[in-house]
Formats: sequence, C-alpha cells, structure tokens
Amino acid sequence: METAFTPFASLGGGIGIGLGSVLLMFGLGRIFGATGIMSGLVFVENRDEFAWRFALVIGMVMAPGLIFVVTGTMPALTVTVSPLMIVISGIIVGLGASLGSGCTSGHGVCGLSRLSVRSLVAVPTFMATAAITVFVMRHVFGG
Repeated sequence: METAFTPFASLGGGIGIGLGSVLLMFGLGRIFGATGIMSGLVFVENRDEFAWRFALVIGMVMAPGLIFVVTGTMPALTVTVSPLMIVISGIIVGLGASLGSGCTSGHGVCGLSRLSVRSLVAVPTFMATAAITVFVMRHVFGG
C-alpha cells in the first residue's frame, strides 16, 4: 500500500486549520478542537455557542464544494471500509477524545502552540498510537 505525497494540498490544509484556529481564538476565545466543537453541537450545553459551532461544522462540510469551485475537480476520496466500521471507528475516536480531554486538532494545533503540558503528553501519544496502528494494519493484517 502506497500513501500519496501531497505537499501543496497538505500545506493548504495546514494553513486553513492554523488560520481557523487563530481566528476562533482571537474572535471567541475558544480552542479549535473539532471533536469538542462537534460534541457541543450534538449535546448542546450552552445555547449561546450553538451558532458558531454550527457555522464551523457547516464550513467543514462545504469545504469540498469550495475546492471544486476553485480547482474544477472534487477532492479524491477512497473509502475502503464498510459504513459499520466507520461508525465503530468514530465511536472509538470519540471515546479517545473524551478520555484524552481533547482531540488531535485541539491538542496538536492549539494545545502545543499554547505550550500546554497536557498537550505535550497527548500529541506524542496520538502519534505513537497512529504509527503502531498503521504498522499493524499494513504489516500484520496486510491491509
């Protein structure tokens, strides 16, 4: 299995995430943690925060359309697992984000930039877990 190297798309995505994080912090004083934002949208705890959470999630959903308008092609997407596996994976990621007090975007982008000790522990844990998972999936299970 080969992983495509996409430096320009990756750079653009990184710039977008960084810019969004800075704007959200400066504008609302909130951390850009995608899982926490989605959780706050689904399990409404504070009605005053619903509008910005909804707008952010809608922006994420509409982003491929914007890419189409700019480039004329939709982003390539290949899903090689069943919908059931996607649901199970989403639940596992959600539980992990709850246990880790944040997700990769919250800890990796915002937490590290704020020199959060919790994020300094969480991010290497995420990265090591991801590396082990990829190794096992590719070399043990042959996927």
